[in-house]
Amino acid sequence: MDYLENYYNSFNEDERLLSQHGKVEYITTMKYIHEYLSRTEKARILEVGAGTGQYSIALAREGHSVTAVELIAHNIDVLKSKLTGSKDLEAVQGNALDLSRFGDDTFDMTLVLGPMYHLYTEQDKLTALSEAVRVTKQGGIIMVAYCMNEPVIIRYVFGKDNLRESLAMIDDDWHCKSTPKELFELVRTEEIAELDSLLDVERIKLIATDGASNYMRDKIDEMDEYTFGKWTEYHLAACERQDIIGISDHTLDILRKNQK
Repeated sequence: MDYLENYYNSFNEDERLLSQHGKVEYITTMKYIHEYLSRTEKARILEVGAGTGQYSIALAREGHSVTAVELIAHNIDVLKSKLTGSKDLEAVQGNALDLSRFGDDTFDMTLVLGPMYHLYTEQDKLTALSEAVRVTKQGGIIMVAYCMNEPVIIRYVFGKDNLRESLAMIDDDWHCKSTPKELFELVRTEEIAELDSLLDVERIKLIATDGASNYMRDKIDEMDEYTFGKWTEYHLAACERQDIIGISDHTLDILRKNQK
């Protein structure tokens, strides 16, 4: 907990998503949120791990009823400081592992866009995912974000010449060994599929939310409006291609809760 508190007390998440390369992740995630809200004029949405509210506030402004749950007190304070007007948004401090304040089959859509970055055991991951599924209505949508393993090996270990000091944290299969001290849990597509198989859901899509954008972030941040628009157009055309999923820094697993 101290590692997370210290990190998010000093990290500007808003700035990351508002940079041009960070907008790719935001634009992509919002595209798919809108796609699966298209038939619901005023949806009831839960965002678990809402951070400083980039998604929750935007969705509330669109007229949806949003509940934002966030673990880190600093992030809650920032989120609440941005609330103005009559947006239908409730922000509460809470933990992805315990959503007992909410009843079964309550939300049309549940967003889990941060907690899986910081859960390190299979049991904790399953608990968080099971809670998200439980509170979602039958036939409702759950979207879960993950941090992927390969970009760290490619960009950080080799790209930034950190091989020797990183080897102790990499297994024989080049999978990073994450602990709370490293802050982020890194996964591969087969691990996400294994978790899905243990839930009462069907997968709709697994997408690359930023694709190659973080590999060329400086170049993307320098793009003019036209070129950035074309980069985003290309990315959105390619982000469902399963042959590039593993090299994306972030992925979005789109699930539907089974009907009983």
